Amino acid sequence: MPHKLIALYQNGNYLVKLYSDGTKIKQTGADNFIAEFPDSIDLKITNYCDKNCPMCHEGSSTLGEHAQLDAEFLATLKRGTELAIGGGNPLSHPQLEQFLERMSAQGIICNLTVNEKHLLENKERISHLIRNKLIYGLGISMQSYNEQAVEFARCYPNTVLHLINGVFMDYDKIADKGLRILILGYKKFGRGNAYFSPEIENQIAITKKKLPSLFGKFRLISFDNLALEQLGIKELIGTKEYDNMYMGDDGEGSMYIDLVAESFARSSTSTKRYPLETEITKMFKKIQLIRG
Repeated sequence: MPHKLIALYQNGNYLVKLYSDGTKIKQTGADNFIAEFPDSIDLKITNYCDKNCPMCHEGSSTLGEHAQLDAEFLATLKRGTELAIGGGNPLSHPQLEQFLERMSAQGIICNLTVNEKHLLENKERISHLIRNKLIYGLGISMQSYNEQAVEFARCYPNTVLHLINGVFMDYDKIADKGLRILILGYKKFGRGNAYFSPEIENQIAITKKKLPSLFGKFRLISFDNLALEQLGIKELIGTKEYDNMYMGDDGEGSMYIDLVAESFARSSTSTKRYPLETEITKMFKKIQLIRG
């Protein structure tokens, strides 16, 4: 059965097609994609989390605060925009469901990223969000093999396992199960800076060497921009195939918004951050002019 087209829109000089299985296609006749607004936003809604992961680049803790979810710019988001909603633990935010309902009514495509342990504590709640299409995609952050999380991912095909490069090493245990995985670059930011070690560096090198043997063992392997760099993906697959699949640098069609700190930037590890404004295209244009 073909997957349903859930969003179709023009963004600057390119056309965006987004399908119900999470497939995203950008098409342009130009040499580069030039966006007028972000078609993907990494949105932090809380800095509260009780898991205290040692590599957390957001520095989330039980002292973290929840964001107000009524910022003016939210009403200016374009239909079809994808929100990658996270924290902290986004499930801890008391207005999460109401926010998802409001964004859905606005035509925004919401995805949620949760820790594997929070998933197991909230399986029925998350299943409800998926069944009612309040979220289209679910990211499960895993540090090591977790059988229950893997089985949940197998039940819901739009689930992606988020695996930090140099931290998660149990690839053989999750291979050949029809799973989707997203390998995230190791972020030397927040607590991740202090946690980085020669062991992590060595495990990144091991993953890079092992990677070719993993192709074909997953329904999908994807990478964030930092992992693309750390693992040398362009050299591995060749320039032509890489250029055909590459979605652009951070800030070219995407951005990071921290609703807790009421700031925005090119990415979650950017040091240059700016106060929230009232209109998303103005915020986006500002980050396109900066680096870092």
